[in-house]
Amino acid sequence: MFKSGVGFFALFGLGWWLLATSASDGTARLVEVVIGCAIALALMLAARRFLPSSAGDPFPTDRRRRFNQINGLQWLLIVLIAVVCARAGLPVLIPPLVAMVVGLHFLPLAAVFEQPRLRVPAALLIVAGASGTAVWFMNGSDEAVRFVVGATSALCLWGMAAWVVTGAASAARRGARE
Repeated sequence: MFKSGVGFFALFGLGWWLLATSASDGTARLVEVVIGCAIALALMLAARRFLPSSAGDPFPTDRRRRFNQINGLQWLLIVLIAVVCARAGLPVLIPPLVAMVVGLHFLPLAAVFEQPRLRVPAALLIVAGASGTAVWFMNGSDEAVRFVVGATSALCLWGMAAWVVTGAASAARRGARE
């Protein structure tokens, strides 16, 4: 489930969703959090049910090393963004800039895993970050920036997880008919 990416998409989608819900208060936020947890859980359960057991096979050493390098660079950039934005007094820009970095990190991963469809979340996360930045430039509230970036990023990652699961379920149905 995590090797296929669904677990990562589901859980990181939940993280972005929690950022989006920070724009709400009280009962509305509680309901939004419960909905987000239910979506993430449903995606992981669907992955467990529909993905083949081979989806959990370990990566070959060269792919694992490249994956680790790409992710290491991504996290280094995220920490750098957080430090620079905090020191500049612009913490509102952390989520949009992080979304762009996360989106960009999917581009080399698409090549590493030979999964061109990873370009889709790359583009959508970059758009999410750019949209949040645009909201900020238009004097939108911090809450609006967090909502735009968080909701768009969450829906993108959850959509990607659903795409993987439905593709596996569809392939299984085709195989059962043959």
